[in-house]
Amino acid sequence: MTAVPEVDVLVVGGGPAGLATAIEARLRGLTVTIVEPRGGGDHGGIDKACGEGLMPGALPALARLGVDPPGFALRGVSYRSLNSRGAEKRVDHHFAAGEGRGVRRTALHDALAERARSLGVILVSAKVDALQQDAQSVTAAGIRARYLVAADGLHSTVRRLTGLERAVAARGRRYGVRRHFHAEPQTDLIEVFWTPTVEAYVTPVGGGVVGIAMLGRQGLDFENALASIPALAALVAGAEPASALRGAGPFRQSTTRRSLGRVLLVGDASGYVDAITGEGIRVGLAQAEVAIACIAHDDPQRYERAWMQRTRDFRVLTAGLVAVANSPLRSAIVPAASALPRVFGAVVERLAR
Repeated sequence: MTAVPEVDVLVVGGGPAGLATAIEARLRGLTVTIVEPRGGGDHGGIDKACGEGLMPGALPALARLGVDPPGFALRGVSYRSLNSRGAEKRVDHHFAAGEGRGVRRTALHDALAERARSLGVILVSAKVDALQQDAQSVTAAGIRARYLVAADGLHSTVRRLTGLERAVAARGRRYGVRRHFHAEPQTDLIEVFWTPTVEAYVTPVGGGVVGIAMLGRQGLDFENALASIPALAALVAGAEPASALRGAGPFRQSTTRRSLGRVLLVGDASGYVDAITGEGIRVGLAQAEVAIACIAHDDPQRYERAWMQRTRDFRVLTAGLVAVANSPLRSAIVPAASALPRVFGAVVERLAR
């Protein structure tokens, strides 16, 4: 006699994408268990090196889940650079679709974790190092479920175990580092400073704290990059750090497909282009929504097409911007955006939805 699955959905990974997936499932009346080796909400918010700016489209997506994290209201995006003579070029765009929000990653995690707990999501502190599936169920970490959703990040174990991982060339790999400072924000825009080697994202997150995230090649030196950007050096001069330096990467991850039988991949585990456009949370929320919709209809085969549709803008625009950023045209990005503000604004609005 075949054993009955213990839960409808087993979520591997207790970060924002995993918590959002669990909340989506509970809102549809499905039973859910999250497996997370770091403990998750019971041991404080799980942190990650990221820009922490939520685009306007992410806020209603979170509100639909019943989540409203605290933070700093953001009205747009500013691209800035210095030419060889020290003259600044900049272009600002104010969101037409409403405000975004700068939110500490730990605060976002705490808000999602509290909502998941209130809905009866079970959290198990364990590591998944093997899984088995048959026609009716998936088993991992000793838990048998009708479906498994992998939200275990850039270096997803489930992606590897299922054979869905696609090798990515080491050439051109990009990484990120981030640190917070006790400093008053100078603007209510997400500022992106372009230098010859890095992009520096400055995001106010509330409470007199500003996060600075740097994106670039492996081995980028946060302090040297900070000192090379006069506006940032002035912002943090004498300011006390509000967090430790934290790194992430490599960003580029690829998959052959986004599902295999009863296993579905969401968030960074499903493949990732780069953090350069700052919409990872919004995309992860969209993936969680469609993954659970497919599970609720017992039709996981629909997920591949839905995933492609929901991530198309992110994949195309981000890949294009990264390609230019890694080319001899890099130094022309901000001047071109400044010369063509309507084009720059259209791209920002496309990503902000």
